[in-house]
Amino acid sequence: ELHFSGSGTMLSQMKMSRSGDLYIPGSPDYMVRAIDDNVVDPNTIQKIAYLVPAIITPKGNSENVNSLEDLANPGVEVGIGDPESVCVGEYAVGVLEYNGLYEEVEPNITVHAESCSKTANLAALGTVDAIIGWRVFHFWNPEKTKIVYIRENRIPRISFVPAAVSKFTDNTGKAQQFIDYLASSEGNHFFREYGYLATENEARELAPSASILSLS
Repeated sequence: ELHFSGSGTMLSQMKMSRSGDLYIPGSPDYMVRAIDDNVVDPNTIQKIAYLVPAIITPKGNSENVNSLEDLANPGVEVGIGDPESVCVGEYAVGVLEYNGLYEEVEPNITVHAESCSKTANLAALGTVDAIIGWRVFHFWNPEKTKIVYIRENRIPRISFVPAAVSKFTDNTGKAQQFIDYLASSEGNHFFREYGYLATENEARELAPSASILSLS
């Protein structure tokens, strides 16, 4: 049984229900919180895919958004994930702040989505003119969206998708086997098929100087 939600929301639900076999957030930031809250076994953590921020627009890019600066143009409606509970929203704010653009773009942010999937859908459905999301969002809806890459020296942080066994599980062995599969070469192949970056080197090609939070 799978449960999908924002990384922070999912962590809160696991803590309240004291249930779940695995925790797979969209960034290491939330895994750190899960460790601190004694929700996961830190010895079981593995990295399964990497995520690089990018601007995603609806296919036609009607507002001609070609850079971070364009997100501040009059009339451009921007969507991001909720930075309080959705990892991609936290990274979006970080990109804007790193480039000194948050105060200029913030008035154009019309939606704070509740999860990564809802953030991606803002572009796919044309609800907004652009989102700051993960590069992979385009590959979820390639026929409906366009990637506008952020210049490599303007990306402060790369994220990765970590997975860990929950301390609430009664199926430790099977949970660990599933994580091992996700992190295997076969798992890497699967993630690449769906547009993810499977290794740090692949992510570094898009953001060579960006930092990555360490979980060790």
